[in-house]
Amino acid sequence: MSAAPARRIALYNLVPPALGLATVVGFFVVMEVLVQTNVINRFIVPPPSEIIGSFGRVIVEEHVFSRFVFTLGECLMAGVMITIFGVAGGFLLYRYKLLQQATETWVAAMAAAPVVLAYPLFMVIFGRSAWTIIMIGFVAALPPVILKTLEGLSGTRKVLVNVGKSFNLTASQQFWKIMFPAALPTMFVGVRLGLIFALINIVGVEFLINYGGLGQLINDLAERYDLPGTYAAICFVILVSVVFFMSLEKAERWLRPVD
Repeated sequence: MSAAPARRIALYNLVPPALGLATVVGFFVVMEVLVQTNVINRFIVPPPSEIIGSFGRVIVEEHVFSRFVFTLGECLMAGVMITIFGVAGGFLLYRYKLLQQATETWVAAMAAAPVVLAYPLFMVIFGRSAWTIIMIGFVAALPPVILKTLEGLSGTRKVLVNVGKSFNLTASQQFWKIMFPAALPTMFVGVRLGLIFALINIVGVEFLINYGGLGQLINDLAERYDLPGTYAAICFVILVSVVFFMSLEKAERWLRPVD
């Protein structure tokens, strides 16, 4: 490939992130104008300039990085658990049709259940600790992983299964060489959804029980009516989500190097 086409491809690859960055900057500029002109009440939404200016104070005075690591660790633990148990649960539902018919509707119903409201029960079981937060995130995030794993395995094309049978593959070989790779994209969708559910519930419970992490920081700042600091802390919650989604994309590319 010559230098000119290579440069064009490199420039083309820069367009999506540049457009995304421009959109974010444009949104903040519009919000700044609306707040400064009193179209939006600054006691509800502070100006973006004040939010950006509060980052240094939040980082230095509120120990935000230790809280960020605490929440990130809780999400990581919940993410590992939902991946292991969710994939195993989806495989069991696929493998045993009677179990699927008996429980699939209940698993789907659990996905819509407000598990966070059961935090007093979890506190009785696990105490006021990180495990209460992790387990609520785990229970809330498990259903989508189970359902998308089941969907991915059930959607494996029959021709691929028949090819495996023609090569006399064992059931284990069929799963690892054919069904698992075929279901992997759908399973990753389930894990992404599960992480969204987990992060929402983890930060929500940290806020409710005022224990550690970014949720507690948001609670503290909100009670002090420090709106710029509160929104800055929420930005760090978004950063947790970004870290996980970027990590998942890299993991998916590693497991599926060829499209």
